[in-house]
Amino acid sequence: MSGGLVALLDDVAALARIAAASVDDVAAGAAKAGTKAAGVVIDDAAVTPQYVSGAHPSRELPMIKRIFWGSVRNKLLIILPALLLISAFIPGIIPFILMLGGTYLCYEGAEKVWHKLRGHHAAEKAPAVERGPEAEAKVTKGAITTDFILSCEIMVISMNEVADESLWVRALILVVVAIAITVLVYGAVALIVKMDDIGLHLATKDSAGSRRFGELLVKGMPAVLAAITLVGTIAMLWVGGHIMLQGAYDLGWHGPYDLVHVLEAPFAGIPVAGGFLAWLVNTLCSAVLGLAWGLAVMAVLHPLLKVLPFGKKKGGHEEGDVRAAVAGYRPPEREAGPAS
Repeated sequence: MSGGLVALLDDVAALARIAAASVDDVAAGAAKAGTKAAGVVIDDAAVTPQYVSGAHPSRELPMIKRIFWGSVRNKLLIILPALLLISAFIPGIIPFILMLGGTYLCYEGAEKVWHKLRGHHAAEKAPAVERGPEAEAKVTKGAITTDFILSCEIMVISMNEVADESLWVRALILVVVAIAITVLVYGAVALIVKMDDIGLHLATKDSAGSRRFGELLVKGMPAVLAAITLVGTIAMLWVGGHIMLQGAYDLGWHGPYDLVHVLEAPFAGIPVAGGFLAWLVNTLCSAVLGLAWGLAVMAVLHPLLKVLPFGKKKGGHEEGDVRAAVAGYRPPEREAGPAS
């Protein structure tokens, strides 16, 4: 009897060790996958604030909450099951899905750079959230749709990084990545969009230090939003370009990938800073490639969008709202809306 108990305890201990190792694998895999997807995460955090720019302060957090739960549903109920099925039955198409997502990132990043260089500015107008609950619901739906595209890219990048793991480990890693990234992005977005309100509140305090800090927050938010948008654009081009480099290499076209490594090799041997400098060269090359590929896609796609029925329509929620936020646009004072 005692021997059987000892054997049972040994089995339990062995299972515990396996479970602990699995938890370590999931944590390590999630960290690796999340790091690779960081560029898209930054862009997600840069894009989302535009959807609540101009909203009454009482509506900002409820809108972000709705977008947050829409993002969770996107990742866990649609994207994750689809990716697991693809990885289980047709894993060979994952590199092509990844390159398609990389092309999208390059296109979006290049389009932002192009509009910035050309000096395009949308006509100033009140954001859709100033035009009533129906328009607010439409804007929120548009934000969730945009999030779906970015979430697809985040999840595909994450899946690609842990493709060698077993199916259930992949599933757990992607669940962890999905939840962690969504909380991170929308926690940051909530902080960003409420920062000016926090500053206005501090500016009314009796303490001179609080007032100065509050005024600094209010005055600094346009610069913060502009910086986030800039970093997001660079991150899109970098991640998209690197995906295209790696994808081309995996498909047998080694030239671009090898050229980048030739360019970074002289920096790798520099003491102390060599690793960082080599990474920086690789990143810059990826971003330049991403911009070039994005501009090429723009040259083909923009004429098509003008004639196809599903091309961009005027009057939609465009980057003009982001510019309004960067310019410090605030809506006229009105009665606070419902809390949710």
